[in-house]
Amino acid sequence: MLKVLFITYFWPPSGKATLHWPLRMIQHLPGFGWQPIVLTADEDTFSYKDESLVNEVDPNLHVFAARALEPFNLYRRLLGKEKNVPLTASETISTTNRGLRHRLAVWIRMNFFIPDARIGWYWNAVRKGKQILRSENIQAIVSIGPPHTTLLVGKKLSELSGIPHIPVFIDPWVDIAYYQGFKRSALTLAIDRSLERSVLEKSSWVVFVTNSMKEDYEHRYPQIKNKTQVLYWGYDEEAFCNYIPNNTPQTEILLHAGNIFDHQNPKKLWATLRDEINNGRNLKIVFVGSVGPGIRQSVQDAGLSNRTEYKGFLPYKQMIEEIGNASYLLVCASEKRHVPGKLFEYLRSEKPILAFGDDNEEVQKILDETQAGMIFPTASDGKEFFAHVSNYQTKRNIVRQFDRKEIAGKLAQTLQKTITAG
Repeated sequence: MLKVLFITYFWPPSGKATLHWPLRMIQHLPGFGWQPIVLTADEDTFSYKDESLVNEVDPNLHVFAARALEPFNLYRRLLGKEKNVPLTASETISTTNRGLRHRLAVWIRMNFFIPDARIGWYWNAVRKGKQILRSENIQAIVSIGPPHTTLLVGKKLSELSGIPHIPVFIDPWVDIAYYQGFKRSALTLAIDRSLERSVLEKSSWVVFVTNSMKEDYEHRYPQIKNKTQVLYWGYDEEAFCNYIPNNTPQTEILLHAGNIFDHQNPKKLWATLRDEINNGRNLKIVFVGSVGPGIRQSVQDAGLSNRTEYKGFLPYKQMIEEIGNASYLLVCASEKRHVPGKLFEYLRSEKPILAFGDDNEEVQKILDETQAGMIFPTASDGKEFFAHVSNYQTKRNIVRQFDRKEIAGKLAQTLQKTITAG
């Protein structure tokens, strides 16, 4: 069986959503003739833990961990937090927190940690990767970003060994959406762009999880046009094997699952929900995951506090249960290149989807083809969704293309093509 080295910073028991794509690819690839080996960080000190995911890892899988040097304990001290208190992305990059310590921490993060706050892992990961390459007959290297430090590790190991490298862009690099509203110096941006360009130019193949991101990168880097591919984020069919949707709840529930940042706030939606409630709709809002402080304030300002529940982080299986209990599913795209990962679990659930995002033709296309819901501009009130909600009947036969087992098969074909070309 051919061997492929996966470089992923996040790995169980980390509860970081980013790990689900590599985790499922790694699970399915042996069925397509590839044996994965994993290089990861020894500890993710940022994210919540999801111990249930440990059981999803094949005990025979070779997993190698390199020591991570993260700056988040320093950030905790700046904010007066305990050492082991989990942080949330919406908290650490909040634009509504005007405290001096927070703003100083964000400025340091944006300008001194290039390409990201995990750069302290780089040298230990390269060192551990070299050991793996000496002991294992690796034919290909796949790296998952963000954090984009992992892509630099993949590039370096490829340069040292001559083994083809395939970086996977879950999110953009230099202009990732959560940098909006933050100032990065010209020097920082120049260094970051140079690193991004070097990874793209020296890769054997490049995978993006959205077509709009692929097209954007091809426009900026025409030299990669003949070596790019889209493999969507997808969903895990096995996670739905015991899925029992509650289609007759006493209270209608609008659920948002996953992180939602202040720049994604559909401010007029909250007034629409208040009007629906005032007109007799028994409606409740549920958030699973971290919620930006600006969004919490908007919900409060709309008089919806007593109709809103913040459940925080939940293990993945419980999150799927929450989707099953919901009546409608809310998803907010950060920008036009962003297809939120939760969209695919939403599609598989066959619940009506209320989406917001500006100029996001890709999400609109997916929703139109699957007849699963509607997307509105972020500044819209979304009223039309509730007027037509009974019309949404998700086409499961179309949704099946997003099963991660199908996506893993396509990745295996790409791996084979890459080593053959080499």
